[in-house]
Amino acid sequence: MIEVKELSKKFKEVEAVKGISFEVKKGEVFGLLGENGAGKTTTLRMLATMLKPTRGTALINGVDLLQAQKEIRRRIGILFGGETGLYDRLTARENIEYFGLLNGMTKEQISNRIQELSEILNMQEYIDRRAGKLSKGMKQKVALARSIVHDPEIMLFDEPTSGLDVTAIRIVHKFIKRLKNQGKTIVFSSHSMAEVEKLCDTVGVIHKGEMVEVTNLEELKRKYAGVELEEIFVKLVGDKNE
Repeated sequence: MIEVKELSKKFKEVEAVKGISFEVKKGEVFGLLGENGAGKTTTLRMLATMLKPTRGTALINGVDLLQAQKEIRRRIGILFGGETGLYDRLTARENIEYFGLLNGMTKEQISNRIQELSEILNMQEYIDRRAGKLSKGMKQKVALARSIVHDPEIMLFDEPTSGLDVTAIRIVHKFIKRLKNQGKTIVFSSHSMAEVEKLCDTVGVIHKGEMVEVTNLEELKRKYAGVELEEIFVKLVGDKNE
C-alpha cells in the first residue's frame, strides 16, 4: 500500500530526513515514533506531496510519488496536529463541505458524510458554528473530519492529538481504531510510545532523520522481554546519541 524507498530531504545544509525506507500494508496502522525534530513531519509532508524529496521516492498504491502527485492527493487524507488550517469565518460544516467539493463529491454525498462524521466525532452541537469561535479540541475534530470527508484509502496523521484534552484524545483514538477496522491504511506519527502502543500494528523509530528500527510491536516486545516500551524507545534513541 505504501512503500518508502530511501526517502531524503535536505534544507540547505541540514538533512532533515536521511534515506529512510519502510513499508505499510493495507489496513495497517504504522506508528512513526520520534522526538520533536526527528523528521516525522518532514517525512509525512513528503508522502503528502507537500514537499519534494531531495532523494528517493515512495509508492502510494503503486503510484510513484514523483510522477503522479494529483492522483496521490485524491487517494490520501492529511491531518497535521496543531495546524488545523480552518477558515475562521466559515462554519464547521462549511469547512468540511469545501474540502468535499474540492475532492469531487456531490452535495448529497457531502451532506450524508457530514452527518455521519458529526455523529461519530460528537460534533452535532457546534457543526453550524463558525470555526473561529471553536475551542482547540473542537477545531481539531473538524479538521479530522475535513481530512477524511472523501473517504480516502490512506490517512496521514501527524500528531493528531497534540494539545487536546483527555476527552478529545479518547475520541480521536477511537476514531482511528474505527478507520483501521474499515481497512484503511494509516501512518500515525507521535512522540508518545504509549499512544503508538495503543493504536499501531507496526512502529518505525526515527531519530535525527534516520530510521533506527522498523518492527512489529509484538516482535519489539519479545526482543526486549520484560522492558517497558518507553524504556525501549529511550534505549534505541540513546544508542544513537552515544
